[in-house]
Amino acid sequence: MLKRISAGVLEVAYLEDGPNDGTPVILLHGFPYDVHAYAEVMPQLAAAGHRVIVPYLRGYGPTSFLAANTPRSGQQAVLAHDLLALMDALSIPRAALAGYDWGGRAACIVAALWPERVTGLVTGNGYNVHNIPESGNPGLPENEYRYWYQYYFHGERGRKALEENRFGVCRLLWSLWSPNWDFDDATYARTAAAFDNPDFVEVVIHSYRHRYALVSGDPAAESAEERLARQPAISVPAIAIDGDGDGVIPLGGCADHQHHFTGSYERRVVERVGHNLPQEAPGEFTQAILAVAG
Repeated sequence: MLKRISAGVLEVAYLEDGPNDGTPVILLHGFPYDVHAYAEVMPQLAAAGHRVIVPYLRGYGPTSFLAANTPRSGQQAVLAHDLLALMDALSIPRAALAGYDWGGRAACIVAALWPERVTGLVTGNGYNVHNIPESGNPGLPENEYRYWYQYYFHGERGRKALEENRFGVCRLLWSLWSPNWDFDDATYARTAAAFDNPDFVEVVIHSYRHRYALVSGDPAAESAEERLARQPAISVPAIAIDGDGDGVIPLGGCADHQHHFTGSYERRVVERVGHNLPQEAPGEFTQAILAVAG
């Protein structure tokens, strides 16, 4: 059932399942996806006795800003602030966090900066914290071309494309990022409805410009961004998952990320799975969460 709660600068729309007194697990989607990514994961966790929360991130679905003058930022630190605010609003002192892409970034940041709030972490594609001070340094050409959409969004032509044809742009990304996933039109359309949020384009464009230091961030997140520039380690128990069919993550995925984790750490690779890990491999994703959440 869809619920809503005021949390920080947002009215957050979220799904909830499982017993109220169960160990909390918060599942976080990425771009361009939504809560349907966890349609099969959520009931499995609830059946195991967990209280499961799956929010729409800022700019997606029914989640909305409480004030018109709040910056429509998509930067990494505000996603973490949103997650903490949601936990506070729901009176959840500690939770297991799981996510990928934007959601994995929010989960990693909270685990790194506020480990006392996290019992365990599952992160798609490893250490998901942007190193913004180093963002101007190019990588291998074989990896750089995968980020064409980010460079596209740096210009007004890309913004206009997302504004006028977000359905088509994001569907192409689904296909490129998960080439082995035979999703149908209905599956995509169910999620794409979340992109009709009036703040979707502004939040997305800001996200892909801020991570390259092309625009200023939300002043309320500046302190957290300064800490993230030092690439803080994650000390909570963590499992990183890669799909070996992921069309956007750099070659090798999170194989070299272990030095970012100082607690118990495990990397798992799922064959033929692409970027949308929980929706393409719900069983494997669920098992990873159960391993860190108990």
